[in-house]
Amino acid sequence: MLTGGLALVLSVQLAACGNSKEDGGTAKPESVTIGYQDIPNDEIVAKAKGWYEAELGVPVNFKKFDSGRDVNTAFASKSIDIGLMGSTPASVGIATGLEYEVFWIHDVIGAAEALAVKNSSGVNSVKELAGKKVAVPFSSTAHYSLLNALELEGVNLADVQILDMQPNDIFAAWQRGDIDAAYVWNPVLGELLKDGKVLTDSGKLAEQGIVTADVGVVSKAFAGKYPELVAKYIKVQSKAHDLYTSNPDEAGDALAKGLNISKSEALKQTGDLIWLSASEQLSSKYFGPSDSKGDLASILKATADFLVEQKALEKAPDLEAFEQGINSAYIERSLK
Repeated sequence: MLTGGLALVLSVQLAACGNSKEDGGTAKPESVTIGYQDIPNDEIVAKAKGWYEAELGVPVNFKKFDSGRDVNTAFASKSIDIGLMGSTPASVGIATGLEYEVFWIHDVIGAAEALAVKNSSGVNSVKELAGKKVAVPFSSTAHYSLLNALELEGVNLADVQILDMQPNDIFAAWQRGDIDAAYVWNPVLGELLKDGKVLTDSGKLAEQGIVTADVGVVSKAFAGKYPELVAKYIKVQSKAHDLYTSNPDEAGDALAKGLNISKSEALKQTGDLIWLSASEQLSSKYFGPSDSKGDLASILKATADFLVEQKALEKAPDLEAFEQGINSAYIERSLK
């Protein structure tokens, strides 16, 4: 049911996963643990190129997650330092008291997340989903987009059987014929479209004010101890961004390796995302400079408010909580 998967009633103080050591007078953790997802963006490029340990100067442990909800759970258990998640689970995490902050935008989601329907379903519009089974990972950007897509078309949520599934489970259910439609992201989306079509996508919803993104979050305790390491992490993402901008062919090779798909498919999938440079992220449209908050806090607040309206989140704090949940200082530091 809709209310079961989103709200995390948590209030914890997160600490770094490793002990720190002194290196030339600068504190460093023994290691850093990064939670990632299979999304064709800068983090996958950098991981496939093997840049992290050399650039960060400490051992790096990678933990793979299927969705942002699981990343939130990992932060709650203090098992990761840095993680990638959608803006919706980030909004939920801030609203429910997780002590982390959003510090980077890996991508603004466009057509890379979409509402796909099986060709055999007979469904040709969002309105026709009434009475159908639609799968989506709860507490994800796709979930938020699905709820908005249904509301925009005047579809009563009670008339749609919305099922909570992780991406790989969605693919399996799709193949078995257990579901009629799904709102999910690449690379699973690409597999669904071999036997399906798109009803709407997150790029189209963004044009109607429903903005979603994949963001980087970091434990406040970890970032407080190792701000330079967080800035170095951003430099790694910027390096990946620059490679994609200057040499998409080489970046495509890295994405293909990281996602275990063909280069042509990797470039097609990442073409449905908007990659932002560090300087672009400091514009008022996103983070804004550290002394003047941009639109990102308002987007996260609006996301939480909508989830409360849909009874998918118990309550949402005021805008100040979301402003305190984002921090552009590490981007600024990375540019120095």
